[in-house]
Amino acid sequence: MTKFSRFTLPFLMLFMSVMQAQIEKTDPLYKTIMSKDSLFFSIGYNTCNIKQMENLLSGSFEFYHDKGGFEDRKNFIIDFKNGLCKSPETYQLKRVLVDKSTEVYPMYKDGKIYAAIQNGDHLFYEKMGSQAEKLVGEAKFIHLWILENDEWKLKNSLSFNHHPKQTTDSETMFDNDQSMQNWLKENNIPTLGLGIIEDGKLQQVKVFGGIRKGIPASHKALFNVASLTKPVTAMVALRLISSGKWKMDEPLDTYWIDPDISHDPRHTKLTTRMILSHQTGFPNWRWMNADKKLNFQFDPGTRYQYSGEGFEYLRKALEKKFGKTLEKLAQELIFQPLKMKDTSYIWGKNTDEARFVTGYNEKGEAYPIEKSTTANAADDLHTTVEDYGNFMVSIMKGKNLKPDVFQEMIKKQVKVKENKYFGLGFEVYDLGNGEYALSHGGADQGTRCIAIVLPDSGKGIVIFTNVDDGYKVYEKLVLHYLGEHGRKIIKIETK
Repeated sequence: MTKFSRFTLPFLMLFMSVMQAQIEKTDPLYKTIMSKDSLFFSIGYNTCNIKQMENLLSGSFEFYHDKGGFEDRKNFIIDFKNGLCKSPETYQLKRVLVDKSTEVYPMYKDGKIYAAIQNGDHLFYEKMGSQAEKLVGEAKFIHLWILENDEWKLKNSLSFNHHPKQTTDSETMFDNDQSMQNWLKENNIPTLGLGIIEDGKLQQVKVFGGIRKGIPASHKALFNVASLTKPVTAMVALRLISSGKWKMDEPLDTYWIDPDISHDPRHTKLTTRMILSHQTGFPNWRWMNADKKLNFQFDPGTRYQYSGEGFEYLRKALEKKFGKTLEKLAQELIFQPLKMKDTSYIWGKNTDEARFVTGYNEKGEAYPIEKSTTANAADDLHTTVEDYGNFMVSIMKGKNLKPDVFQEMIKKQVKVKENKYFGLGFEVYDLGNGEYALSHGGADQGTRCIAIVLPDSGKGIVIFTNVDDGYKVYEKLVLHYLGEHGRKIIKIETK
């Protein structure tokens, strides 16, 4: 008989009395029962605080287990002390509620509550010595809580349907915060920011891990999202085009000519369309050339080559034309309308460093935080999961864009590989049957991130990580949250 099957703590009631309907999670009784559950398990059971557990048990407590049989209060406490809590430094078993599984039903007599039934599912994590916690099983439980002298006590506990559970079960892994944290730890991902879009709305925002070692991150954590900057810059230009203040195919030499290419007549061919679809002929960055100068590596508009330099070229043209910085243009056209209060190209006086996530290499060594005071149109945007998730929702809806401009944005401007193209500012995946996905990724020292939306289904995902190899968690997250569409995207990427 394993420690898991013998000592797990779900709980019984035999309830043939009349039950009221399940109460809402906002009801005071629900909150009270969940508080008692937390005191019993999170503080008592999970930390071997036996006195805490005893304080919450009724004097007539009874425990029923589908593997270990029946125990009264006295024997339950004795077995707990001599079993799970005999050597907590070498062996621990943690109980975690499955998110959203708990139901609470009040029980009345003469119109007055005298008891409550709680049922749900929970998971069990095993830890051996210094090894990482591992998910080992799950079970169902039913608790009968009763009022004794105006104090809630656990009267009966039924624990049943115990069976093994592994962290490879993606549904459990991603629907339970503890499982997610363990999975990230196993993959050496210090921090994960996750935004889930469903029905055309940002429905869920979660951040796991820490701002830096020893400091937990909140859902308002700030991330450097590297090349996820480019879609924001693209939207600045597209908004200006929609308002008639900028032209998609107007040569940019009217406003800006880079000195490095002023002698090359091909600079007269450069347009916003070519830049947003990565057809400029520029290298990614000029410093990658031996002479550190910008040059054309092929004729503009003839093929695809990813280039940050192109976006910087566009920035300088926009700033010359409008007499405003890119930061100012983005604030007016994107950040303020979408209420992206925590998003900026630059490190300014209002930037909250205490919320900024530190980036790491694969050895766990920290990188210094980039504190740019001048906007880069292609890199180093800092934002939150919530802000960027809402930005992606606006993208899938074509918000504040004229219909013809939106159609140009999602049009297959240039082929990247089979069933993958670049539109204007976004990668376009052809998923078949007329369906498509819009996506962009970001990669820099200490950051790997990606955002994907499916305009037809209203689904999407935003993934931020703070480590050089953070991309290794993309596949499972995309598969879980985007289903068959995610599978098609991954198939295209791995061809």
